[in-house]
Amino acid sequence: MRKLLVLALVGLAAQLVDGSLGMAYGLTSSTLLLVVGVAPAAASASVHLAEIGTTFAAGVAHWRFGNVDWRVVSRIALPGAVGAFAGATLLSSISTESAAPWMAGILFTLGAYLLVRFSRPLRTDRIGGRLRGRFLGPLGLVAGFVDATGGGGWGPVATPALLVSGRLEPRKVIGSVDTAEFVVAGAASVGFLIGLGTEGFLLPTVLALLIGGLIAAPLAAWLVRIVPAQLLGAAVGGVIVLTNARTLIRSAELGGPVRPALYALLAAGWLAALVFAVRALRRTRRARTAVATATAASAATATATAPTATGPLPSDDDARVGLTAAATPAAR
Repeated sequence: MRKLLVLALVGLAAQLVDGSLGMAYGLTSSTLLLVVGVAPAAASASVHLAEIGTTFAAGVAHWRFGNVDWRVVSRIALPGAVGAFAGATLLSSISTESAAPWMAGILFTLGAYLLVRFSRPLRTDRIGGRLRGRFLGPLGLVAGFVDATGGGGWGPVATPALLVSGRLEPRKVIGSVDTAEFVVAGAASVGFLIGLGTEGFLLPTVLALLIGGLIAAPLAAWLVRIVPAQLLGAAVGGVIVLTNARTLIRSAELGGPVRPALYALLAAGWLAALVFAVRALRRTRRARTAVATATAASAATATATAPTATGPLPSDDDARVGLTAAATPAAR
């Protein structure tokens, strides 16, 4: 019972992160399941089955808050489903011994990408324009495949790519990616069902993750407007890197002074990424404040220099006299 409660809290925290950041539900949940000894294929299968419910709730919440671009969803969801089905089929056919370091390597790489991505300022200076299908289709295919084989990865691949494109405001990137993930999670679950059968799904784990995720989904859709993605992304990336580094170090059979040295190096990298993230967030906020101040000053200057009418308004007789005087020289 205690284990299920912990898993429910993990599902809640993972959905808060995912709904606010557009990624990391699968990464966080799969990483935890691997740590407690769940087989890689079963971990990914269980997480994706739970995601069917959590992504549906997240999609509805994001839609109600106006965070969804349905054109992007329609162009990225189907290729993502194809990639997820292929990835689930591949992972189901690999032995547990071979899949564990493979899956940990994918999660480690994605966690490191989060650290690098969110330690730099997030670009929002090219909002506008249209995202083309020839960009969204391949992106969805790759993101879906990585998501199923790694137990997570749809958001870490799709969300940063859309943010970097600058064609869509961040909240709509997150809402659209979360909404499309419902289709991706369903396709991955079908692939795992075919490859593993019903025994591949840990139903108590699925239920616990689902309950926690459903509770958090509406709150996450609201938090996306106020939570600094810069800090959240760097923090989650560090947790994922350190946790999956444990599996990789064990697989490489590294011992002695090498292991603590690697952990210290990774922890130092995480701390540096957090520092850079804080600096980037402060620079962004200062830039926004400067722009707002300059805009307000320009508006105040324009108002102060605008011509204003003073004195009594001219009467009709005065107006007629003025017109006559103006016309007299022309007549002469």
